[in-house]
Amino acid sequence: MKLLSSHDEILMLAILSLGDEAYGVTIRRAVSQATGKNWSIGAVYDPLYRLEQRGLVESFLSDPTSERGGRSKRIFRMTQKGKEKLREQKVVRDKLWSTLFK
Repeated sequence: MKLLSSHDEILMLAILSLGDEAYGVTIRRAVSQATGKNWSIGAVYDPLYRLEQRGLVESFLSDPTSERGGRSKRIFRMTQKGKEKLREQKVVRDKLWSTLFK
C-alpha cells in the first residue's frame, strides 16, 4: 500500500471539508488556517494536479461568475478512489496513535 504524503492528505481533507466550494483560493485558505502556515498557490495547485493524475481527485470548471469578472473556477472534488485512499491512511494512523499515550 502506498501512503499519501501529509501534504496530499491535508489537501484532500480540505477538499472534502469544503464540498462544492473547493477551488484553489478556498483550499489554500483552509490549509493555511488549519496548519498555521501560509501556503503558496503553487504548493496547492501542483499537488492537486498530481492527485488528479493519480485519480484521487477530479476537477471541472464552474459556470462563469460575475464576482470573478465572468471567469470560471476550477472546482476540485474527491473521487471514490481518493476517499478509499484517505480511509486507508486513517486506519494506519489510528493503529499507530492507539499505541501511544496509554
